[in-house]
Amino acid sequence: MGNTISWKELTRYIQELTGKLNKDNISRTNAYKKYFDRHPEIKWALLASFVSRNAGWSMTDLKGSLFGPGLSDAQQKWLFLTYERANWLIFSDAYPQLLLYQLSKQFEKPLFHLLPALGVSSFMEAEWERFWHERDQKRLMYALIINEQNTIQTPIIQNPLFKKNVFHTIPFQVCEWFHFNTVIFPTVEGVFYGVSVKRFTSLKERIKLGKQLSQLLFRPELFPFFFHFTTYVPHTGSRFDMERWAGAMSRSSPFLRTCFPVIAHSLDGVKTDWFHGENMEGLFEDEKLPETIELTEWYFHKRRQLRAVFSLENWLKKSWK
Repeated sequence: MGNTISWKELTRYIQELTGKLNKDNISRTNAYKKYFDRHPEIKWALLASFVSRNAGWSMTDLKGSLFGPGLSDAQQKWLFLTYERANWLIFSDAYPQLLLYQLSKQFEKPLFHLLPALGVSSFMEAEWERFWHERDQKRLMYALIINEQNTIQTPIIQNPLFKKNVFHTIPFQVCEWFHFNTVIFPTVEGVFYGVSVKRFTSLKERIKLGKQLSQLLFRPELFPFFFHFTTYVPHTGSRFDMERWAGAMSRSSPFLRTCFPVIAHSLDGVKTDWFHGENMEGLFEDEKLPETIELTEWYFHKRRQLRAVFSLENWLKKSWK
């Protein structure tokens, strides 16, 4: 890329590369990780890669031995679409920002005035400009967390179809009741760490979760273990990627690319700027981590509970036929 390239060509290049890497959960997870490896000052990219891994595991759970027997085909489809659509939407918004920062470094000047042309919120344009001058890595990470959760709030969380077919359904409520909407950071030592979100549909709760996860991920004494896992263990989407390190002998969910097709998405009529000039400073405050962050035994106990619940639901369905 020479210095003669036009802004229009630059934005088209960013959009094309983003689309290529936004193919499915595995391509997104890997893209975030590779970006962090090249630009470790953008901590959000590694957090996004871990959260994306967790989304992949949640997707294949739908076809695995845990949830599969208790879910109808329609329930599986809608739950998968929720994970897939939300993660696709976040990537389509966030990755162009990451690429523009990368190009700003290459050109040695800020190019964030191009963010509106990429459909990115005015909130993030101001935050990227601030980061360019102040280099506050934590503030930028928090800004990206705030932005991503606002990005999915209207098109996913408040979407009447997702409300009806996902958030108001019994399987989703069961996961909420059992506190199983949890993001896990595994280690190859077989120890799992993580944080749960209490009310997934609450924007404030998801932002709080994101900030707590960021504090856990970059905790100095734990970060090397998490980073080793994500570098050493390829992401297949199967939960066995993590469970085998804790002694699991059998695969509870399949490889993602063997059970779900690539979905063609469109942004038409979806993207609007969520930011309307509100004072967001309160959202940049740190959140305390829960007292218990080591969740290995808790994790397997919850899996057993959920297996029992969904097996019972499957038995009841068959009994009433």
